[in-house]
Amino acid sequence: MITAAIHHGPDKAFERTLRHFVGEPLVEKVVVVGGGGQLPFSSPKCESLKGESFLAGRTLNALLERVRTGYLLLLFTQGGEVRPGPGAVERLRAVAETTGAGVVYPDYWEEGEAGHPGGSLHRCAHPLNDYQEGSIRDDFDFGCLMLFSMRACRKALKKLGPMPIVKRAGLYDLRLKVSVGHELVHLREPLYTLVAPVTGAGRGTLFDYVDPRNREIQEEMEAAATRHLKNTGAWLRPRFMEVPRCAEDFAVCASVVIPVQNRARTVAEAVESALSQKTDFSFNVIVVDNHSTDGTTRVLSGLARRHSILKHLVPGRTDLSIGGCWNQAVYSEHCGRYAVQLDSDDLYSGPHTLQKVVGMFQGGDYAMVIGSYTLVDAGLNVMPPGLVDHREWTERNGRNNALRINGLGAPRAFDTALLRRVGGFLNVGYGEDYEMALRLSRRYRIGRIYESLYLCRRWEGNTDAAPSIEEKNRNDAFKDQVRTLEMRARRRMNGSE
Repeated sequence: MITAAIHHGPDKAFERTLRHFVGEPLVEKVVVVGGGGQLPFSSPKCESLKGESFLAGRTLNALLERVRTGYLLLLFTQGGEVRPGPGAVERLRAVAETTGAGVVYPDYWEEGEAGHPGGSLHRCAHPLNDYQEGSIRDDFDFGCLMLFSMRACRKALKKLGPMPIVKRAGLYDLRLKVSVGHELVHLREPLYTLVAPVTGAGRGTLFDYVDPRNREIQEEMEAAATRHLKNTGAWLRPRFMEVPRCAEDFAVCASVVIPVQNRARTVAEAVESALSQKTDFSFNVIVVDNHSTDGTTRVLSGLARRHSILKHLVPGRTDLSIGGCWNQAVYSEHCGRYAVQLDSDDLYSGPHTLQKVVGMFQGGDYAMVIGSYTLVDAGLNVMPPGLVDHREWTERNGRNNALRINGLGAPRAFDTALLRRVGGFLNVGYGEDYEMALRLSRRYRIGRIYESLYLCRRWEGNTDAAPSIEEKNRNDAFKDQVRTLEMRARRRMNGSE
């Protein structure tokens, strides 16, 4: 049998969800968490549990102690009604029993107002990603239903330690511990419908993890991820190799690298921001124009005629993504001793960004230097959360925590000789810089600058402005695979494999 748990809600959607699962034959009882013990209706199957969210360690511990069934089904309503499909609960239990999985989670349907006359409903599939070893980010999307094997939970907590008393990282800690010895099975079939969810309810935004207001939560998440990396042998001690001495000659000390494709509206501003840098060393600007068709090439050709330090490169190949364009710059004769990133729709925050970045390289033994950025809109007005400085990075644990989060900051700058030595970037259009940062940090120090050096512009032209669920899943799965391979490499380096 199954125990279900759901957060208390004040609306009719919560009540409808509760009635759906009270009516399921395999559900022995439903525990309503929070709400001061108030239930919307009386049922022998319902009981209340006072406390915070079951993301909290104390509440989740209390919930686990109440479960006498073989399985625990956690329900996340996301502000809407969760309606199980025919045979959904039976299917979840059957898969859990036949596979011995620690967790089973399915795809689902989303149903909401389509805005058509008569209030017709729009229904679409919401696929999720398969869970893999590198899916250790705390925002992994399990959807609205997670079926936990209580046997797996108890075994994991006995072996790896009890649930910590935390505010928000309890469930994250539990699923990481369960994943060490048990499979997390994704069913690629929609077993329920999420009806008219509140937009954004219960879900994070792209920049939640760097919002300073969430610092305490992020520290909890980092501690859980660190325990997991230690439990799996992938945690790295704060010992670093020296960056190899460089014997190469370079045309200039530094190069600003701007890969671009079809950014006629913004590329001139980005280039002029780079050209305006004030330094006590030589530098150039390398723009790799990936066969633009919207007038970008014409804009760049005009700028290159006026500025000799602007190198306008058009690759001979037509199969390059952003990483491949970076390699065109890094391996070119024009590239400087250090290669510093600037996206084609962003700007440096002032004329001294390049000087500060190179100064950090020259003052320490770093394979890579990462600055801080300010989030702005198309008109350069500051947007929440404003300054993103990634102060969560520490020399002791930064390269471990980097496996939990999706980005490391900007601008990103690299030791060019070392880039060439490790083989350059992956030829992909998403996450190429993240993969390189993980690869370099495995052995070398990463330098951090905590003042704003960069304006990250959010506008409708951003490649991640409005991705489809399929695109988002593809990007997330790619970064999870990057983490999977990196964790295996780190375990091997530690001698654990």
